[in-house]
Amino acid sequence: MKWEQLLSLKKQGDTSKRIRKEEDDTRLGFEVDYDRIIFSSAFRSLQDKTQVIPLSKTDFVHNRLTHSLEVSVVGRSLGRLVGKKIIQKYPYLSEIHGYQ
Repeated sequence: MKWEQLLSLKKQGDTSKRIRKEEDDTRLGFEVDYDRIIFSSAFRSLQDKTQVIPLSKTDFVHNRLTHSLEVSVVGRSLGRLVGKKIIQKYPYLSEIHGYQ
C-alpha cells in the first residue's frame, strides 16, 4: 500500500466545494467535518429512531443517535490505534506528514 498517500492530511476527491474560507489553527479539517455532521439536522433526526436490541435484559433503550455516537467513539479509537501501529512500522511517515 502507498501509506504516504493514504495517510496524507490532504482530503481525497473533489475538494473545490469544501474549501474553507479561513484556515483556523485551532481545528483540523477532520474536526470541522465532524462538527458539520454533529450539527446537521439529518444527524439530529436519528434521535427519534429506536435502535432495537431484542430481548434486552436492561430497560435502557438506545436510539440511533446514541448508537451512532458510540460507534464513532470506537471507530476513532481503532483508527488511532492503527495509525500508531503504522507510524511505529513506518517512522518516516511522521516526518513527512508531521504525525505524532
